[in-house]
Amino acid sequence: MRIRGLLLLSGLLAASLGSTVTSANATMRIAEDRGGQIGHYLQAFATLRSSGEKVVIDGNCLSACTLVLGLIPKNRVCATSRARFGFHAAWMPDVDGRPVTSPMGTEALWNIYPMPVKRWINRNGGLSRKMIFMQGRQMRGIVSDCAETTRRVNARSDRRAAPRPVRYTGASAASERR
Repeated sequence: MRIRGLLLLSGLLAASLGSTVTSANATMRIAEDRGGQIGHYLQAFATLRSSGEKVVIDGNCLSACTLVLGLIPKNRVCATSRARFGFHAAWMPDVDGRPVTSPMGTEALWNIYPMPVKRWINRNGGLSRKMIFMQGRQMRGIVSDCAETTRRVNARSDRRAAPRPVRYTGASAASERR
């Protein structure tokens, strides 16, 4: 029952994201995304990858949001000085609702991350229940700096209507397209 519900939600999410994608020149800005269920992010980022959009990380990108690093081509992802990635092992609630580490979910995350991300994670304690954060200079060679891109995106958005928020079902996301 739960799996059917997740598949239905994933399909609805894909349809809603697909209808908001406008062009390869658009940019999605992730400002404060705390993550959520891996399946939702796999679907959302697959749609985003197909759209050709660029992604600007401009704040927290935690948990499942970090899948952006493996699912969107590196040349289409950049990070501002405010960007921060948070990594931890995947988990799921047990029958009492308490979090239990999911080896299968953690393996899925691991298999998606590119090698530079895996090396950084290993150097910083690995994927465990404890969140580890990558920010600032630690991102060099992993994520491009997008100070120039951000200035251009902000200048364009000042001339347009307010951006439409994009929300991931089941996640606390503050992402928007410009």
